[in-house]
Amino acid sequence: MQRRTLLATPALLALPARAQSRFPDRPVTIIVPFVAGGSTDVVMRALAEATSKRLGQPVLVENRPGAGSSLGPAAVARARPDGYLLTQMPNSAIRLTFLQRLSYDVLRDFTPVVHLTGYLFGIIVKQDARWRNWGEFLAEARANPGKLTIGNAGTNGSPHLGALELAQRAGIELLHVPYRGEAESAQAVLGGHVDAAATTALGGAMVTDGLARWLNTWTAERTRKWPETPTLRELGYDMVVSGPYGLCGPAGMPPEVTRTLHDAFREAMQDPSHLAVMDRFDMNVDYKNSADYAAFLQHVVPQEQALIRRLGLKPE
Repeated sequence: MQRRTLLATPALLALPARAQSRFPDRPVTIIVPFVAGGSTDVVMRALAEATSKRLGQPVLVENRPGAGSSLGPAAVARARPDGYLLTQMPNSAIRLTFLQRLSYDVLRDFTPVVHLTGYLFGIIVKQDARWRNWGEFLAEARANPGKLTIGNAGTNGSPHLGALELAQRAGIELLHVPYRGEAESAQAVLGGHVDAAATTALGGAMVTDGLARWLNTWTAERTRKWPETPTLRELGYDMVVSGPYGLCGPAGMPPEVTRTLHDAFREAMQDPSHLAVMDRFDMNVDYKNSADYAAFLQHVVPQEQALIRRLGLKPE
């Protein structure tokens, strides 16, 4: 009996050490609820790679597009709150809670970790399109209600609703055509399948290549890369659309785990490799710590509800 007890002692001593192992001791996964290859995916992969260096474990990106970008939040809301599964939280996943019955509540079912950035949005047309500026496009849209088509990256996404609100304010009617992602909608413009597209700086790359032209951008100020393009404010519409987003884990995550993740992402946001990708898409770092991000969501949720009401959208 004495020999058997002595042999068991090292194994017993190892149990508390394993139970109290330092987080993380395996890969962390971020769900990006958009298709691979879009600006969100590219930026998140750059951030994940930079964060891996800080955490000492791989940070993986898993794409789960569809269902109005709600698949990531839905999966994380029911996951174990151990910090190993996170989701990007786009505004579209927040506003969808007012349009459909979903399995999560943004303010109840998540632990905000860090706020990251927002997008550059705007409307592009082909470089050789007959409209040289927004004024010409607007005039034709007014003369032909519902005839001009505009693509977007998916129903109820920020490009879609931004274009809806712009059309409402401008007093025009456009035919909206949803695609599976921003790359598809931008390519649809080049292929002549739609007249214009509400897109991100991924479409702006086509402007840089001389294939497309911005009619407007939805930023507060003119962009760094395309300073010749007017903002909506300059065109007479008091609108700024940026689609801010951050990272969230399941509700009930231990504070020390949240802090570890927050600190690693905060440092990674300033990594030169991440900043280079952000600059490529003319996106700016918009850091908010966990507490400030939680407070920010308290404001965003009712704002999205108000947008739904303002546009007259009805729950399905």
